[in-house]
Amino acid sequence: MKISSKEFLTVSNLLSLLRLLLAIPLWLLFDNYFTDSSVKYWLFALCLFAAVTDILDGYLARKFNQVTEAGKIIDPIADKVAMAVVVIRLAMYNELPLYYLLMIIIRDMLIFLGGIYVTSKIGKVLPSNILGKATVFIVGIVLLLTLLQIEKSSFLYTSLFYFSIFMIIISFLAYVYRAVEYLKRKTIV
Repeated sequence: MKISSKEFLTVSNLLSLLRLLLAIPLWLLFDNYFTDSSVKYWLFALCLFAAVTDILDGYLARKFNQVTEAGKIIDPIADKVAMAVVVIRLAMYNELPLYYLLMIIIRDMLIFLGGIYVTSKIGKVLPSNILGKATVFIVGIVLLLTLLQIEKSSFLYTSLFYFSIFMIIISFLAYVYRAVEYLKRKTIV
């Protein structure tokens, strides 16, 4: 699969690259998470900005007919890297349990590696699906609530936290099912 520079340099892909680069200030800001009370608001703002760029890049790609193979690669990588930075740093400060970090990282790594395998077999990148996007959204809300240090024993936080775990599992199974279906179709043709 060859990706041209014209295909790569679209507004939506550049927004994804910007989101990927946001991982650096996100990581660095966490150094002052407990020493500077304003940091959690900066982190919250950057995470919201990342979420807006995620919504905007998909919208622009569809609106201007710029859905590209490069975008199908860059967008999920940017999502996974930005989310991983926040989850890792929150887990480092014991704001999230280790098992939550592991569930997210292992799920994302398996989906990434599986995606590479499927792409090598069928010759195209599978786009994200709605269940995966919903999972990222729910996990994102949990991360934002955690950043704002919402009481973890509250009904809202607990409900969203356990719902996000359910979504992590279900979305992973859906990705596996979809990959198997695409591979079956490829071998039939």
